[in-house]
Amino acid sequence: QVQLVESGGGLVQPGGSLRLSCTASGRSFARYTVAWFRQAPGKEREEREFVAAVRYSGHTYYSGSVQGRFAISRDSAKTTVYMQMDSLKPDDTAVYYCAADTGVILSSLRNHVHYDHWGQGTQVTVSS
Repeated sequence: QVQLVESGGGLVQPGGSLRLSCTASGRSFARYTVAWFRQAPGKEREEREFVAAVRYSGHTYYSGSVQGRFAISRDSAKTTVYMQMDSLKPDDTAVYYCAADTGVILSSLRNHVHYDHWGQGTQVTVSS
């Protein structure tokens, strides 16, 4: 059982930056697809929105709304996944969740139902 711990959220002004971290306790992400999802205020769990993912191959994927502003990466030990968020907008306000699983095929990685392991979430608020 992999346990995920997120950190790095907070309050930032529009145009600012944050870096989120997702750490796997006790194991590496070497064989996992790791993704970030977000749940905006007033939305249900089933409405979690895909943000970005990095597969075990190292390939990265982004939603259209964050492409060019966010960057997902892994450390060399593959125990931590980062998401650098730049040019933040008020619409980026949400609870951000890290999710991981093995065997997530390419056509499924944007759907939260295909991930069994989740972190507790970290709040990101973009406001002046």
